[in-house]
Amino acid sequence: MAIAKAERLMNLALCLLGARRPLTKRELRASIEAYVEAFGSGSASGPGDGSTGSEESFSRMFERDKDDLRELGLVIDTVDNLDGETGYVARRDSNRLPPIILDAAEATALGLAARVWQQARLAAAASGALQKLHAAGGMPPGALPEQGGERQLSTLEPHIPAREAAFEPLMLACRDRRPVAFDYRKSNAARSEKRQVEPWTLECWRGHWYLAGWDRGRQAERVFRLSRITGPVRSRTGAFTAPVPDQVTVRETVERWAGEGATSTARVRLRTGAGYPLRSRALHTRELGDGWDEVEIPYGHGLDAWLVEFGPDVVVLEPAELRADVIDRLRAVAQG
Repeated sequence: MAIAKAERLMNLALCLLGARRPLTKRELRASIEAYVEAFGSGSASGPGDGSTGSEESFSRMFERDKDDLRELGLVIDTVDNLDGETGYVARRDSNRLPPIILDAAEATALGLAARVWQQARLAAAASGALQKLHAAGGMPPGALPEQGGERQLSTLEPHIPAREAAFEPLMLACRDRRPVAFDYRKSNAARSEKRQVEPWTLECWRGHWYLAGWDRGRQAERVFRLSRITGPVRSRTGAFTAPVPDQVTVRETVERWAGEGATSTARVRLRTGAGYPLRSRALHTRELGDGWDEVEIPYGHGLDAWLVEFGPDVVVLEPAELRADVIDRLRAVAQG
């Protein structure tokens, strides 16, 4: 059975790090199981071993593996021995990281980032990484307090959920700059439609995750709420066709399409005891009686889609264009 590339790279790295002297390609080929399995030991004793084609294939794979390890940060020295052969070694003193010391603010930010993975497959890895940092002395005292021999998280702590199934594949697609395709249902639509997107980044806003990217079908930047993605996220081949903006621009795009960047105000009737997210943004609130309040809130792009989510608990009073947009969305949903 073929050995996975990750295992092959790890074995090569360990061999180079553990060597007391530079090792030639011939020695590495005979020492690493993946190379022996694929190309033989390099001797002429077996079928295919030592053949020109086998040697060339091994050399190409070895050069790729060596470049991959260097890209990952491993320092590999090249040394010519007395016989004129080229040897390779990864000296431990050249590949030792300096001590990692975090202040309280950095430790808090790192802990919050790790919390994103609480509902994802990497939850154990993120938790283990924090524990290793703490054990190595990189976390400030009290960052992960110990109680009863176990590290306990504070009772009051930030929490960022990542429950959507689309979160992890989209996060990886953003990291790898890989186009994706998925079915997406807009807030005012009864059915999903296919989207092909060049993903830029994921942003959490008001407890919801959004994907910002370039919509190939509409030839424009768009923001997608992950909870409205239906079905699996499918990867696509090929490079991005549109330039990726800097992080600040993307964040502003997310906020603008999600309802931030207010340019004016809106007045809505809000049922008493409902719509707390709206009340938290209220500029003014006035009791109307009969179970209703009048609330003035900032008005920006995307507010109509947000107001629709509150259903019969919200009635838009003004401006007229916002009221019309909300009515149009509600009618579209009612008509299916």
